[in-house]
Amino acid sequence: MKINGLRWWVIALIALATIINYIDRQALSVLWPDIVEDLFPDESALERKQIYANISIVFVFAYAFGQAIFGKIFDWIGTRIGFVLSIGVWSLATVLHAFAQGFLSFAIFRAILGVAEAGNWPGAAKGNAEWFPTKERALAQGIFNSGAAIGGIIAIPAIAMMTIYFSWQLIFIVVGSLGFLWLVPWLVLVKAPPGSHPWITDEEKQYILTGQRMVSSDDAADCESEYNPSTKELLSKKQSWGVIIASAAIDPIWWLFVFWIPIYLNEVYGMDVKSIGLYGWVPYVGAMLGAWFGGLLAQNRIKAGWNTDKTRKLVITLGCVIMLPSLLAMANPGSAITAVLIMAVILFGFQTAIGNVQTLPSDLLGKKSVGTLSGFSGMAAKLGAVGLTSLVPMLTADGNYTPAFIIGASLAIIAAAAVWLLIPKIEPIKQ
Repeated sequence: MKINGLRWWVIALIALATIINYIDRQALSVLWPDIVEDLFPDESALERKQIYANISIVFVFAYAFGQAIFGKIFDWIGTRIGFVLSIGVWSLATVLHAFAQGFLSFAIFRAILGVAEAGNWPGAAKGNAEWFPTKERALAQGIFNSGAAIGGIIAIPAIAMMTIYFSWQLIFIVVGSLGFLWLVPWLVLVKAPPGSHPWITDEEKQYILTGQRMVSSDDAADCESEYNPSTKELLSKKQSWGVIIASAAIDPIWWLFVFWIPIYLNEVYGMDVKSIGLYGWVPYVGAMLGAWFGGLLAQNRIKAGWNTDKTRKLVITLGCVIMLPSLLAMANPGSAITAVLIMAVILFGFQTAIGNVQTLPSDLLGKKSVGTLSGFSGMAAKLGAVGLTSLVPMLTADGNYTPAFIIGASLAIIAAAAVWLLIPKIEPIKQ
């Protein structure tokens, strides 16, 4: 049996895993107003916000180290089994949330969730490098990244609606089961890399492999033209630090909204869970459109004859330029609908840029090192998110979120500067 366009089925499954990933992680923030009434009835509003921030910090710390760990794991055991391990563990961790009794148990379950969910990103980067020629990678990354946005669009209203019929405990069990269902088509469809997959057509295999720096019918065979440095060598390159710093600067902007959109709407506009379900999904529509736009724009420019360096820098810079004034506008958005629309513009800019930031490891390094650099940059990104998340309760103690948004605007500038200054030319690094 042969399947036409098998690479698109693979990236579609990875995007679906990302949708599930975001449904699982968003469940806590959407359900938090109900959870605090049940488990933390005697704490003040500020104390409740601090508890939520501390649980979120535990998650992001675990997520940060999980990215570095899973970057190596995916390079060691491959994309197929790496995803099985990652999504299997995070789905179990989501189910365990139903049995949390307080801060400690929530923190433990969020830590397990964070480590396992982190595998989705280096896994996707490695899968992209394996299954797509260079000219299609930004589009493939955009499709994968849109899964995060679609997950947000689905999660907030769906979970809010489920609270009408189910307890918050049962909702965690329901959403946790989705990942186990995903494993079935993944194991059936993704039997091997493209060079040795029994269902790939000869034409598609040739198209993928000749469009990559390595031209071989055997994915296990390394090519002398590819640079696969040791970890020490990798970290000695300024280009690697360009990727790491850009990731550390830009990623906290995303997490600022992922963690705090429901809390912001509850605190600033007095919304309950059901009202949050009506408004909270809107920013993720912008994120979804931005993921597609960034990928398509990069593909369009490369087809027009632009090189990788010019294309990546254009799209990354454009995304940061879109975010900058929008973040500053959040200082005084006015009505709730205006606020969520501005957030949609911010997340559009973020997703326009981030897909091209995440393709940088595969633009710079050989396949055997892509997962490692993706893991390190992902870890740095999440440590940056920890820093901003830990500051939010203090910065917003009086209900004013302006300082947090100003910090976000400055991070957009740093991200663009890191790419321009530390990666003079985006091209394969020579040994």
